Amino acid sequence: MISVERKNSYQLRLTRRLKEETSHRLDVYLFVPGELGLNTHVISEEAFYHASISVSRTYYSDTHHLPLVQSRLVSRNQLGSEPYRLNLSLYAYQYVVAMERTTQKMLVSERKLRDERQKESNDVSELSDELCAQLYEMQDLSEGILKRMRRNQPTDESLYKYFANIDNYLSWFTEQQLLALVAHMPRGGEFSEIKRRYISVCEGESEYRREQQYNAERVMADPTRMSNKMRLLRRLIEYPITLKQTSLELGSGEQKAVKAIATAVVMACVTLGVLRVREVVGDITALFVLAMALLYAMREVFKDDLRNTLWRLLRRGRPKWRRQYEDPTRNSVVGRQLEWFDYKRYAALDEDIQQMRRRTVAQREEVVMHYRSSSRMSPTRFLSGYEHTRETLHIDLLMLTRLMSKEKHHIYRLKDGQSVRESVERRHLFNLVVRETGSEDTPYLARWKVVVGRSGIVDVEKVAESSTSIDPAH
Repeated sequence: MISVERKNSYQLRLTRRLKEETSHRLDVYLFVPGELGLNTHVISEEAFYHASISVSRTYYSDTHHLPLVQSRLVSRNQLGSEPYRLNLSLYAYQYVVAMERTTQKMLVSERKLRDERQKESNDVSELSDELCAQLYEMQDLSEGILKRMRRNQPTDESLYKYFANIDNYLSWFTEQQLLALVAHMPRGGEFSEIKRRYISVCEGESEYRREQQYNAERVMADPTRMSNKMRLLRRLIEYPITLKQTSLELGSGEQKAVKAIATAVVMACVTLGVLRVREVVGDITALFVLAMALLYAMREVFKDDLRNTLWRLLRRGRPKWRRQYEDPTRNSVVGRQLEWFDYKRYAALDEDIQQMRRRTVAQREEVVMHYRSSSRMSPTRFLSGYEHTRETLHIDLLMLTRLMSKEKHHIYRLKDGQSVRESVERRHLFNLVVRETGSEDTPYLARWKVVVGRSGIVDVEKVAESSTSIDPAH
């Protein structure tokens, strides 16, 4: 199963859990409106790939409390600080990821409830009760997870420093997520109690960090310094569980060979032409010099065209980049991944992708950006006890938003019997189609609508009826 969500103003985040199968393939198709004028001359394939696409993989456990249990065993048996740090970091990371995802869902639900209240819909009461129940459950779960981790605080100084860093970050992170929900919580009597409880939890976490002396007073007094410190702690948590990766661009040797072949072919033709002109013209005259100049001009023109044509034919359908994943603690190779990225025509897409897009006359000018990855992992080389990884793919749309017009439009509507003019931002609808094979028992295909303005991503909505299984032969 793949989830797609808005990470920040311009980034889409695709996450998936990879099971113990050794082969996985992912296809991501982004349908860009033709009115933006996107083509390879405006943004090249290599430029978009390097600037807008990033991939990371971390260890993942189905048994969410397994890392915490293992960290306790390591602490009691005094097996060293590295295994303790690794397991506790994995426990903290899984909590952070789940908390972020839940908060985003809650914020969407809060926004939906406010919209329904403005429309005076009959579903307001049902939505309100459901949201309240989810908010209460989220608070109970977050408190329980933090208590379980703090129940076994290590006494060994070499272990405590890791515990303190992780505990410090989780306390601050939980406070930030709850405060974000409070800030966007709808007004109303039914939310007064949960808002009071959230604020009480945040105050308790702030006081807890002060009692533990996790942060200096001058750091707590400066939001910028506090945020930067927590960002560093987040990186320290992710480092031991994130697979190292090295990227290599494929085809450099072939590119040199193609350049040499193209030059050799063109020079052979030019040499034959020179000999032929010498036979026809005879002595070196103005006509001979003119013919030579024409031959060398043709060489400069056709050399590049021939080289580009040969390169496209040779690399068509072949991967452009290769990633190698290594375990961060043992530096052993645990998997490899091949990647493709190119612009495609709608007619060249597979039939199941065309059906999923359901293209109409209005979208005939869409430009299709296609990213593909094919990976082979080696679970036997993974960290002991873990046979799953979590892959996160970020797609940055900033380069595409720069193609959008800055112009704002004005609309008129009736309000209290008066004509009111309002300024609105022009928005564009992107379609994201994702196909995955290998990580689930059956292949998976789904589509999302992404509403984008020049100021960033406005909304991400999954098209419910588009989720389906596909033929494994594709």
